[in-house]
Amino acid sequence: MSAGEADAASARFSSAENRDVPLARTGEFRPLVLKSLSIWPPVVLAPMAGVTNFPFRALCREFGAGLYVSEMITARGFLMGNSRTILLASSRDDERPRSVQVYSSDPVDIGEMVARLVDQGVDHVDLNLGCPVPKVTASGGGSAIPVKPRLMARLVRAMVKRSGAVPVTVKVRKGIDEDLLTYLDAGRVAGEEGASAIGLHARTAAQLYHGEADWEAIATLKSAATIPVLGNGDVWESFDALRMMRATGCDGVIVGRGCLGRPWLFRELAQVFDGREPGAPPKLGEIAAIMRDHARRLVDFFGAKVGMQQMRKWTSWYTKGFAGSAALRDRLHRIETFEELDLLLANLDANEPFPLSALRVSRAKGGRTQKVSLPHGYLAQRDDDTPPRSPHSLAEIEAYERALNAG
Repeated sequence: MSAGEADAASARFSSAENRDVPLARTGEFRPLVLKSLSIWPPVVLAPMAGVTNFPFRALCREFGAGLYVSEMITARGFLMGNSRTILLASSRDDERPRSVQVYSSDPVDIGEMVARLVDQGVDHVDLNLGCPVPKVTASGGGSAIPVKPRLMARLVRAMVKRSGAVPVTVKVRKGIDEDLLTYLDAGRVAGEEGASAIGLHARTAAQLYHGEADWEAIATLKSAATIPVLGNGDVWESFDALRMMRATGCDGVIVGRGCLGRPWLFRELAQVFDGREPGAPPKLGEIAAIMRDHARRLVDFFGAKVGMQQMRKWTSWYTKGFAGSAALRDRLHRIETFEELDLLLANLDANEPFPLSALRVSRAKGGRTQKVSLPHGYLAQRDDDTPPRSPHSLAEIEAYERALNAG
């Protein structure tokens, strides 16, 4: 490290583990290439249920470049014209590249959905095969699908066949639990069936979001895969992305919980990949302005009532770690109008700096683990490629999507 880099690092706003991480050197990393898409920096916003709707994607995009994926859209709900599904899949003309994550356990449905999305001008489609929600895995879907490689192959093949020039990627977990790892089979199948990349959340379905992500698994998949590998798990700071890529050799990073209530993380990611030292995060007054902007976007997209209901969870993530924020959050959780939000934010200390201790604090899922629910006899028929039954009526679809939103 040069003297100049050492001085910058000494003033760096980071956790101890990232204090001495070198910035990216010129030419050290390459753009993430997915067919005709070239993404720089090689950073992807993770699709997250109830989170990565158009308002949040647009906000993140304004802070930095990259690829911003929608929350998971179910094929059956989309094909049946479910109003909420269609809204969540929607975009605006200036969202480019437009990326949608899709889900189905039925090759026919997923193929038809991809064809319609391509007709709408979508630039990238991602298949969710990592969902650990019990209602999903208990029916043989989500992270249970890679347990049956031939079924996974049918799904990816159907998507690639109908996608034309649009790249198809797949996102998986390590497996069901440590005794049943599926990620290497998933990487092989994804490559054989023409996927453009595979993303690995380096935890099992049993782990949910507990413990540390297993970056060694990302490195193992990278050494075995014939297609680009994206690493996901524990990117809380921009320097974590550099460490992950150097440690694993992966082709890009997927950022999930680390950006909740911190959309400026994408600005910092763009800076470190360009070899520039990020400054300190915004102070509380600047964050309050971002919160107001975010609330306006949610209201414009969902309507006044639903938009402000959506904003309640975001107020927790934005204010996490600030002095006295617990009492404030209790009041913010009950807001019903933009005016109520504005009154509460007006009382904040605008000059309070972002707390260093909040950099690596989880802003979402709890620390519990689970025993993964699978259909009876599921593991005895791993060569079977028969799709499990998925919800078909509108009532079933809505119940299914509510369960997904909780996961």
